[in-house]
Amino acid sequence: MSEHRFRQRARRLIPGQPQHSEGKVQYLLEAEEQILRSIAVRAPVPRILNEICTALDCQIGNMVSLISVPEYDVVDTAEIARSAALFGLHIFFSGPIFGASGGEIGTLEMYCCKARDPVYHELQWIERAGCLAAIAIECDSKAVHSVNPRFPRNAHARGSVLGWPVSLN
Repeated sequence: MSEHRFRQRARRLIPGQPQHSEGKVQYLLEAEEQILRSIAVRAPVPRILNEICTALDCQIGNMVSLISVPEYDVVDTAEIARSAALFGLHIFFSGPIFGASGGEIGTLEMYCCKARDPVYHELQWIERAGCLAAIAIECDSKAVHSVNPRFPRNAHARGSVLGWPVSLN
C-alpha cells in the first residue's frame, strides 16, 4: 500500500477536520509553539494574549478576537461589544477563561463579519486558545506573587560588578 493512500485515509478518519486543513494545522502548531516559548521566557502577558488572538483569527479567518484580563484592561467588555456592532461585526463567541483553581481569570470574545456560530473544529481551536491564555495569565500571576520585594520585577542591575574571588575555598 502506498504511503499517499494511507495518509488520505488517515486524514478522513479525523472527525470534523476539513480535507484542506493540513497546512492550517501546521500553522497552528507553529503558532502554538511560538506562544509557549513566549510564555517560557516571560514575555509581557498582553503581547502573548495578542499572539494567541492573532493565531486564532488567522486560523478561523474573517475574525477579530480579544482576550480581556481584569488586571490589564481598562475598557469594559460591553463597551467593546457596542463598538464592534458599530463596525458591523457580530458576536461569534464569548466565554470565560478559567484558571487551574476553577476561578474566572479572563474572557475571550470573538467577532465576525457574518453572523454565524462556530463549528466543532473551531470550538476546539477556541478551547485550546483559552488554555494557552490561562497558562500565560497564571504564569504571570505566579511570577508577580513570587517576586522578592527587594528586587523589583524587570529592574536592571546597577553598579559595578565585583571581581572574581581570589580563592574558591
